[in-house]
Amino acid sequence: MSQTVIYSARKIITMNRSRPHASHVAVRDGRVLGAGTLDELSTWGEHTLDDRFADKILMPGFVEGHAHTMEGSLWSKVYCGWFDRTDPDGKTWDGVKSVDALVERLKEAADKLGDSETPLSGWQLDPIYMNNQRVTRQDLDRVSTTRPIGILHASGHIMNVNTKALELAGLMKTGINNAAIPLGDDGYPMGELKGPEVMTPVGPHVDFERNMLDADEGGLRRFAKLCVRTGTTTITDLASRLDPDTVDMMLRVTGEADYPARIVPLRFFMGLSPEDLIAEVLRLRDLSTDLLRLGRIKVVADGSIQGFSARLRWPGYHNGAPNGLWYVAPEQLSEIFHRALEAGVQVHTHTNGDQATQLVLEKLAPALQAHPHPDHRFTLQHCQLADAAQFRQAAKLGMCVNLFANHHYYWGDEHYTLTVGPDRATRMNACRTALDAGVPMAIHSDAPVTPLGPLFTAWAAVNRLTASGRVQGEEERITVEEALWAITMGAAYTLHLEGEVGSIETGKKADFAVLEEDPTACSPGDLKDIPVWGTVQGGRIFAASDL
Repeated sequence: MSQTVIYSARKIITMNRSRPHASHVAVRDGRVLGAGTLDELSTWGEHTLDDRFADKILMPGFVEGHAHTMEGSLWSKVYCGWFDRTDPDGKTWDGVKSVDALVERLKEAADKLGDSETPLSGWQLDPIYMNNQRVTRQDLDRVSTTRPIGILHASGHIMNVNTKALELAGLMKTGINNAAIPLGDDGYPMGELKGPEVMTPVGPHVDFERNMLDADEGGLRRFAKLCVRTGTTTITDLASRLDPDTVDMMLRVTGEADYPARIVPLRFFMGLSPEDLIAEVLRLRDLSTDLLRLGRIKVVADGSIQGFSARLRWPGYHNGAPNGLWYVAPEQLSEIFHRALEAGVQVHTHTNGDQATQLVLEKLAPALQAHPHPDHRFTLQHCQLADAAQFRQAAKLGMCVNLFANHHYYWGDEHYTLTVGPDRATRMNACRTALDAGVPMAIHSDAPVTPLGPLFTAWAAVNRLTASGRVQGEEERITVEEALWAITMGAAYTLHLEGEVGSIETGKKADFAVLEEDPTACSPGDLKDIPVWGTVQGGRIFAASDL
């Protein structure tokens, strides 16, 4: 018989509603044998008692339902974000507070390259915090006119490049008529590229050929460190090209004995016809392993609200900016839904603006009539501006939602004053309304857009504080218990994994978040500050201090 280990803890929060708390958990073959008292679990027979967690709190390993493993690769580039941020090795980088400071940081990085032609790339730029100042190719030309430079925005939907990058991509010319390539007063592109269609051709010239969507091997390993540091044991990679080389690498790395996280990558919809997309996803699904779950689709309907590329219904943007961009044609979206339902393939769709959410609802309804599916769980990702009527419709259609709770903190003040105005900003990411409408709900970080940290995400949904300290949308706050459910069972449900992860109960994976304090006993305002000791993943123990 396989060895049984019984772990003691100060408290075990199981998220199993029939037994919400326990003092011990028994693990055998990487699975939970049971949770309860020591006397109860001892009835299983011979065992080893392990007290290493006796002063810790155990919860189910957190399930992040929307992130991108490319963050691990981005840390090999220049950090250009507004907020201070901690990298996978535990170092905290200062935020960049002005265009001049951005240029200086890039110059420092360029000086270390040792030549004048190697591409220079950065990430997490957020001009909306710099009084919404537009970064231009001329700004980046101050760093270099001989090396191509590309800086990815925090939203991941916009990139700024210098003149050299535009020249190499064949875009440094007049006469371009594309809303995704804004022009300067001289008629040439100003260096701002909006959306994957125009970013992709420039990407190879600025060292973003792969990791605008995919992690490389080093990045996948670095990302795993972030998972351990944040208590995350299952995480989506919610938009990957999943080319053969990437899939082979992910299978190999996640198959190693010490890889600490389960990755659920979704195949990005662009680059294939709907028919070929479904065929490819079905092929990928057959390659799945325990720690690499393939076979789902990610569609992007619109862009970013703070980047003014999301699609909003009337009255549009509060500051009068033109409406955003469609990233998918309605006919293409409809065909993907029809074919996916027929094939039994799940689709997660990015919708930031309420007009994009409405398009998805309108296209899914007839697809479900043609191909009824009682448990499809198609999921609206972000879904930031959905109103009560849209949530009710989503519930009727059997959809899930994964709301971007972190947005209140990182961009709430800007949404209130600039992008959508006070009324709509107050109801953004309406967790309370979604739950009351009966929609299965998760909440997420969208790392690298905001830092990975499920406890921070729970804090954001419970408190709805902006960076300036205002409560924005008090009526949309949820309870601590509801938020903890959303980062465990809620997210697992959106991935059809709630039978395997998300709670500590018999038969499920022995995946635990090991915490220093009890999130159900602390002040709701302290949720984000609870230290994470590490994780247990499939019965394997990973301490953050060992990374």
